[in-house]
Amino acid sequence: MSRVLSLRGSGVLPVAGGEVMGEGLRVWVNRAVAFRSVLAGGATEYLKPSGQSQGCVVLNCPALHPKPNTPTPDTLTLGQLRTILLADHMGALLRRQGFTVSYCPTLPEDSEIIASFQTLGIDWPTAPVDWTNEEREEKIQEALENSPYRERETERGRRTSGGRKVEEEKNEGALRVNLKQVFQEEGLLGYDPSLGTCTVHRDSISHVAQLELATADCTVSTATVLHVTSCQDEFRQQQIAMLWRASRATHKQRHLVCGPVKTPGSHLTAAQYIQLRRGQMKEASEMKYGDQVEGRTWDDIIRVMTSATVRFELLSTVHTSPVTLDVQREGGVSTKGPRGGVFVMYNCARLHTLFDSYERGVEKGLYPEIPEGSQLDFSALKEEGEWLLLFNYLIPFSELLDQSGQALDCEGGGARVNIKTEQVCKFLVSLSKDFSSYYNRVHVLGVSIYFCGVSTEEI
Repeated sequence: MSRVLSLRGSGVLPVAGGEVMGEGLRVWVNRAVAFRSVLAGGATEYLKPSGQSQGCVVLNCPALHPKPNTPTPDTLTLGQLRTILLADHMGALLRRQGFTVSYCPTLPEDSEIIASFQTLGIDWPTAPVDWTNEEREEKIQEALENSPYRERETERGRRTSGGRKVEEEKNEGALRVNLKQVFQEEGLLGYDPSLGTCTVHRDSISHVAQLELATADCTVSTATVLHVTSCQDEFRQQQIAMLWRASRATHKQRHLVCGPVKTPGSHLTAAQYIQLRRGQMKEASEMKYGDQVEGRTWDDIIRVMTSATVRFELLSTVHTSPVTLDVQREGGVSTKGPRGGVFVMYNCARLHTLFDSYERGVEKGLYPEIPEGSQLDFSALKEEGEWLLLFNYLIPFSELLDQSGQALDCEGGGARVNIKTEQVCKFLVSLSKDFSSYYNRVHVLGVSIYFCGVSTEEI
């Protein structure tokens, strides 16, 4: 045993102790020393922040474009709400990586849907009510009329987009563009071969003009435009993408397609669903806190809980897969248990309290500043839960954030792009479970430890 404990050399883990058993030899690795040697000189690499990328990304949400009127919460479907939340989620991730992000379309500032977005914490670009985009629309119209992909009068009577035959005199004089020719001649992969020839309507011109507006302020010559659409609207969005291409746009376009949202036994609009979840959050809070649940502060708390619940329900599933919601009036959602958004927000509040106490302690000179990664003393980690939090969450977090930008940069693979957007939700739920377990076992705020001669109980 003494020889085993004295072993040294490259690739040999430091042993803290051991014993001979009936089944064989049991040894305990000195984990602190082992990981300190692994991380020594390289901790900065492991704990480095998310990589900073450069580029401009436009997140286009077809569900928000006028058809012909701007959608309202009462006309918005749950599937469309899912695409909006996904676009907002992607924007936050991409900004975190250094991308310049803009959203499309720009909405009227007095629209009902903007007020609904505030409930969900969505910040969407707006314009004054009297603002118009007519100048860009006229330029798009002119570009399509002069496009080499425009169908001439002699070509009338051919198959239209979708494969239906029309008479030559139908839509006489209308502007028509051969979309299939666009993606075939420009070598664009992944587009539906049945796109065919499309009659250009005013709402299509408006949509393309909004895309032009969203890319106008990009600091790079070629932006990446991500169309976040439902599976029901994918074909239509491919038409819009090829129309824009036919008008001489050269920006890279990708399609992030969402599966449907199902509500067995009922049919709810986005507004009804949000109101249902808000009512359940309020009811659950009243059952726990009684008459305290009133006033502006509680309104804000319930709003945050509602937003978290809605976001986690619609974003925790792989974006290409369907989401099935329980929208029964009774039961449904609880503020207790590791079920998603509310549980994560509860643990976020715990962490906020811990960091707030720590920062106030630093200001009072009770604690030192958090050192650089290379200066961290890993031997201070004693609990199994502390090592778990380090290696399962702190170290891989930056890599998790980088994945979305890397997926956008991947060449090939066609028009569709698959981004593991659900992983952030799963990461946060898993982190909350493990942190909650550690917090309840160690009682971080209640432990009396002495640091620099001062008890933490004095904070």
